[in-house]
Amino acid sequence: MDASNDPGLRCWLTAAAESEFPIQNLPFGMFTTAGDDQPRAGVAISDQIVDLVAVERGGVMSFPTETMLRDNLNELFEFGAGPVRRRVSELLTAGNNELSRVDNRGILSRAAATMHMPFRVGDYVDFCSSEQHATNVGRMFRPNDPPLMPNWKHIPIGYHGRASTVAVSGTPVRRPAGQRLGADGPTFGPSRRLDIELEVGFFTSHPTQLGDTIPIAAAHDHIGGVVLVNDWSARDLQAWEYRPLGPFLGKSFATSVSPWVVTVDALAPYWVEAAPQDPAPLPYLAATPNRALDLQLEVDLNGTVICRTNFKDMYWTMGQQLTHAASNGTAIRSGDLYASGTVSGQQPDQFGSLLELSWNGERSIQLDNGESRTFLEDGDTVTIRGWCEMGHGQRIGFGECIGTVLPAKDDGGGI
Repeated sequence: MDASNDPGLRCWLTAAAESEFPIQNLPFGMFTTAGDDQPRAGVAISDQIVDLVAVERGGVMSFPTETMLRDNLNELFEFGAGPVRRRVSELLTAGNNELSRVDNRGILSRAAATMHMPFRVGDYVDFCSSEQHATNVGRMFRPNDPPLMPNWKHIPIGYHGRASTVAVSGTPVRRPAGQRLGADGPTFGPSRRLDIELEVGFFTSHPTQLGDTIPIAAAHDHIGGVVLVNDWSARDLQAWEYRPLGPFLGKSFATSVSPWVVTVDALAPYWVEAAPQDPAPLPYLAATPNRALDLQLEVDLNGTVICRTNFKDMYWTMGQQLTHAASNGTAIRSGDLYASGTVSGQQPDQFGSLLELSWNGERSIQLDNGESRTFLEDGDTVTIRGWCEMGHGQRIGFGECIGTVLPAKDDGGGI
């Protein structure tokens, strides 16, 4: 085991009770504090942040250039987040006093920081990797056909999303407008079936050249870190537009990601063997082992937990997703985002979208405040949480992925 993952490792900082950011985690993010005009890189530890710019200037950690610690994590993760995390772990381990040379030890309160998008996202791909979710949607939308399309168990299905609308947790989500099919034909107006999708995503670290592929055995070498994702969806827009070319405006208006990127190194103890696939995948997707992430997930709507599930039960794994995405020779860049698609388990309370939880609006979802929902209303706040269990009450957490719905924009066009 990597020493930085040792459950017995202790930090000299006083840790907040039940922190999801223990020394075994050390996720990366981009932040500013009062008076800053440029985000800089930091590492979360308990309720504090190690300021990597301050640490570099203090001479206890060196980088090729300070610019890789500014604006986004793309260059830092291409350089190698693993060695940086291990060095931060050394600096924080009980008995190490090297940070005493740095002003304020290079550490500040997370409460004093504003978080920003961790990466500059060049490309965004959203998959559909949950067999249960795909089956549920097929039963609702194609009741007279088999719920799974013939290709579903042979190929990781996905589509290219809109990178410009990927935003960090806390960014409000404006209700989109678009075409909806009514009894008398299509109309244009605000979505009446605004939904969420509980997802897990990863950012790539090491790029490839145009024409290169990524063998399945090397896929995890290109995965830099993992985040929580909410792929907001307008189901009425989606239902009208998605045939024959798939998702478009019903998906491209907003995607939220959690601000802290948990590295694959920190997650090393939590990869488990994925469930067997039937039929066996084609050789280029046949991973040995085929690694799934044992990650507990929950969705909170206005203070009520409406879904609890586990990411390890997805049919297609992260390695298979990335290998397939690169199999045609497309260039992979540092900071590209790949999302899992909705994470849904076998039981109704494990469904990761309101579409499934309300069964396409047929059932009401009861909230603790006495209200009920089928789809989202203006002012609703959705919070996604996720963690890996270390044991003894400790967790490797991801931070929250939060979004609040704003009313549709009145542009004078009658919406």
